[in-house]
Amino acid sequence: MIKALRSVLAPFAAALLLFSPTYLHAAGDTPGSIFNSLSTFSQSLGLSGSDEPRFMKPDDAFIMSAEIQDPNTLVVRWDVEENYYLYRERFAFKLIEADGIELLEFRAPKGRLKEDENFGEMEVYFDEAVVTLPLKRANLASTPIKLDVTYQGCAEDGFCYPPITKTVDFELPVATASTAELSADSAVFVPEHERIAQELASDGKWLMILSFFGIGLLLAFTPCVLPMMPILSSIIVGQGEQVTTRRAFSLSLAYVLAMALTYTIAGVLAGMFGQNLQIMFQNPWVIGSFSLLFVVLAMSMFGFYELQLPSALQSRLDALSRKQSGGSVVGAGVMGFLSALIVGPCVAAPLAGILIYIGMSGDAVFGGLSLFVLSLGMGTPLLLFGTTAGKFLPKLGDWMNNIKAVFGVMLLGLAIWMLERVASPQATMFLWSALLIGTAVYLGALNQLEVNATGWQKLWKGLGLAMLFYGAIVMLGAASGGRDVLQPLHGSSLLGSSSETEKHLAFKTIKSLEDLQREVKSASNSNRAVMLDFYADWCVDCKIMEKRTFTDAGVHQALDNVVLLQADVTPNDDVDQALLKAFGLFGPPAILFFDTNGKEIKSHRVIGFMAADEFAAHVNRAL
Repeated sequence: MIKALRSVLAPFAAALLLFSPTYLHAAGDTPGSIFNSLSTFSQSLGLSGSDEPRFMKPDDAFIMSAEIQDPNTLVVRWDVEENYYLYRERFAFKLIEADGIELLEFRAPKGRLKEDENFGEMEVYFDEAVVTLPLKRANLASTPIKLDVTYQGCAEDGFCYPPITKTVDFELPVATASTAELSADSAVFVPEHERIAQELASDGKWLMILSFFGIGLLLAFTPCVLPMMPILSSIIVGQGEQVTTRRAFSLSLAYVLAMALTYTIAGVLAGMFGQNLQIMFQNPWVIGSFSLLFVVLAMSMFGFYELQLPSALQSRLDALSRKQSGGSVVGAGVMGFLSALIVGPCVAAPLAGILIYIGMSGDAVFGGLSLFVLSLGMGTPLLLFGTTAGKFLPKLGDWMNNIKAVFGVMLLGLAIWMLERVASPQATMFLWSALLIGTAVYLGALNQLEVNATGWQKLWKGLGLAMLFYGAIVMLGAASGGRDVLQPLHGSSLLGSSSETEKHLAFKTIKSLEDLQREVKSASNSNRAVMLDFYADWCVDCKIMEKRTFTDAGVHQALDNVVLLQADVTPNDDVDQALLKAFGLFGPPAILFFDTNGKEIKSHRVIGFMAADEFAAHVNRAL
């Protein structure tokens, strides 16, 4: 009976409140008082189901802050609580007591389109809204101004707050003539992954899916995908004389489709549950086992197993493989599945954008389709490469054995490259050295040339001698503390005192969210900004950033007086996963910035690799 009475009286209570003096006075009153009146009025009628109000106070649901970005720009931010949102169309800004200063049209990132039950289709902001307000200044002196900010938001459950107006006081600094004439056309920076997520949520998402195919083509030549080419090639070359163009296409297609399906399933799971399945496979046992598999395949390329296997067993296996031609296709598919999980776990901006869209919208079907098209774009060069290899590979003679040996060396190199994620730099440098020296011996570097040696024999011997010499340098560099096979003596004790520590950014390692909060608070107390770098040993792009970006003098200058923190998520334990999840990240590489007030500048996150010049300019914009 009581529940029925409440359901009948609730609409009348809301209507009474709508026309009450408190509501009508909302524009000039404190917004909290309106909400308190609603709670008090509902409770007085016995309509509240508990002592706690169902909806948050507007000041708690939409936490507003405003600051001066530069003498000609103001920035207004809102932190929006979960299950609440703000309307873009309800933003309004007005300058009062600001002689000689004009407010230009505001700029804001694109929001999400939402079918609102109160106003129809509207552009809204979840989580955060950032609005940039350009100023046109005739008065260049230091000037106090007042800004009226009006906004309106709703709760997902259907309750909408009245429009809220707040007044903010500023003391504009002195401006120069050049900055006063800045155009309002400069775009607000939106991270690529956020822009992709926004575009997927808009009407142009089908066109966006087509663009993902092109993005996938570009990603195919990144260090996270390129190593799949020797894997696929070794599968095709391993077929020996049975390789035809059709056969090579079938194997390549099985490999690419398995890879694409794996990326799609893993991505959908990451978007829905915030757990990157690929990262779970980046541990020493899995990496070591996969590297061992490459070594086993490489040894078969060199013909060792043909010599060791009994001829009777070899004949039976050969007959069985001829009868079951689909077996090798299944094997190619298995390798595509494993390669997608283990070889390339890097998180690029397009991938992060799709995962964010899946997580926000819950549209796993459309997000999965986007991932599948992206993966097909990544796999197209592999498909063309594998099919072409089947067409042009020689079928008979010693040429085939030589080509198989080349791919055997490539597989051994791939095994070492995988071990770099879990082994020490010195250990992997010794392995690279052994591979270089062994290959040099195979090429005849230590053999004496005959008097009538052909040009090819001389070329191979010269190449072997070069590899032998460089392999010796790599081994020497590893023994003296070197860490990079491409610069084996850099940082080693052979060159005397090294400037390695001066060239690289001096990060302070943190582990947990509590560590981060403590360091950010300490930096804020000393009026310093913070940069947080998410790193892992198995993240290829992270290591490239360390070598190419974090050693740049311009980057060092841009980060002067900035507290540098690094979260090493290599173990991927519960603490690492909790830290990633706290910021809605799916894995490294990711770089976050915090202002001098300890607040993250979400609009300037960096996901994926960024070159030195671009990164330095990005830091200057952010901080």
